[in-house]
Amino acid sequence: MLKIIHTFKAAFHNARANIFHTLLSVLGMVIGVGALVSILSLIDGMEKYAHDQISKTTSLESVMISTVTTRKVDNINVKKTEYGYFDYDRFKLLMESLPKAKGYMRYQESGFVPMGDSASRGVLLTGVVDTWSERFNQVSGRYLSEEDLQDQKENVVVSVELARAMNIDTTLSSDFGSISFKGTDYNIVGVVESKSQNLQIFCPISVIKKENLVAKPPSITLIAPSVEEVPALEQGVNTFLKDHFGDQSEDFDVVTNGFRVEQANQGFLIFRIIMGMIVGISVIVGGIGVMNVLLISVTERTAEIGVRKAVGAKRKDLIVQFLAESLSISFIGSFLGLILGVLFTIAAVPIVKYFTKMPFEAAYTSDTLLVIMLVSIVVGITFGTYPAMKASRLDPVEAIRRE
Repeated sequence: MLKIIHTFKAAFHNARANIFHTLLSVLGMVIGVGALVSILSLIDGMEKYAHDQISKTTSLESVMISTVTTRKVDNINVKKTEYGYFDYDRFKLLMESLPKAKGYMRYQESGFVPMGDSASRGVLLTGVVDTWSERFNQVSGRYLSEEDLQDQKENVVVSVELARAMNIDTTLSSDFGSISFKGTDYNIVGVVESKSQNLQIFCPISVIKKENLVAKPPSITLIAPSVEEVPALEQGVNTFLKDHFGDQSEDFDVVTNGFRVEQANQGFLIFRIIMGMIVGISVIVGGIGVMNVLLISVTERTAEIGVRKAVGAKRKDLIVQFLAESLSISFIGSFLGLILGVLFTIAAVPIVKYFTKMPFEAAYTSDTLLVIMLVSIVVGITFGTYPAMKASRLDPVEAIRRE
């Protein structure tokens, strides 16, 4: 170990003795490593930004269940005659089998609702379960209750937009009247604000007729306590489907949002590899500079090499010496390149923010530092091997005679 430390000390001393010559020779490597650091840091920042956006717009803890109502025949989607679907009772059984999960079921149907003397308006009817109350701001009246769901009461809640279209007084606490949708009269018990600007009716999903559920099967979204518990939740859903639907379990799609993160990771990995290969050309140029420095060093120190061999230095000692010098020069170039890359990203990030108007930041990870260390070692060994071998093969007598 002491011998290796001494060898590297001597190598750094030799590189420092001709510092300007060394820096000019490894300029290509400095630029190559700097570009590599910049690209990896910016890509890591882009990946982090993408993950943040996915997390904000998509619940990674969710598992979605939907019914596949068609099958492909001769490359044509043909509607199935029979398929499995969820109603409120089956949804309750599902939630009882998954006590850790939260969930809701949604059924949607559009139609026209007469507005007094005016023409009919397009309205969206949504069948819901009680957990939907967390998604709205109460305006007046009340939201749907567990009693409405259990007793299949035809009570509904309407959106503020629909209430205004029907001239309902939203300052009241009850007695909002009724609304007719596709031949069924519903009693309005409350008014809520939703994110959508559509005219909407929210009714207990338990009052939706069976034929409507069959024609347009509802979708189910389950929320796991954490991202780590999503696989177990997905497995629990698949087990429930097989136990309660048998062969019809194949009629359901069970999907998680984890694939979006995986797709983003794969895209950034491909981008990272391609850009790394392009920037690798500059690193190779820098490696040639390292080899050039060592070949010049071998020529200038021929007599010294001859004397060392004459007094008993072995070939492996000379190989280790010049490889140590190669690694030292490579480390110097990589270190300067690292500084150059960091400075470049610091300058580039404000420019990116200015043009994109996005909260983008570069990310410096341990993976980037690991890549730079590997590049230093690979370049040092690869481009230092030939000069080291050349020095070790010199004949001591001929080498001393060149003095």
